[in-house]
Amino acid sequence: MAYAITVSNDGKYIILKVTGMIGRQLALKYNLEAHAMGREQGLERFLLDFTECHNTDTVLRNFKYVHDDMQDPGILQTACTSLLVSPTDHSHDFIEALFRDAGADFTLFHDRALAVENLLK
Repeated sequence: MAYAITVSNDGKYIILKVTGMIGRQLALKYNLEAHAMGREQGLERFLLDFTECHNTDTVLRNFKYVHDDMQDPGILQTACTSLLVSPTDHSHDFIEALFRDAGADFTLFHDRALAVENLLK
């Protein structure tokens, strides 16, 4: 498992790149760090590059992640998030539905250009 958090080259959004397997606890840790950087940079747009990352959590753990963990005060509730995943990986599909149900501006993409376009709209 490896991850990196950077500001995009144009300075308009935060990129969280994760490789390997991910579950609820690591996802929260990484998102808290990304959102802290977003606050420091004055940014509320996030590209989660999970093209090399597989979600290992159950449906219930995914539900708790979205409805409990991501309500942490360190998470920017007004953030716009694009989740970029591999076209063959469907382990993240349910997360999009959960975030949208919770009222978050969160969209899953298989195409990087579309994910970035969503952040810049």
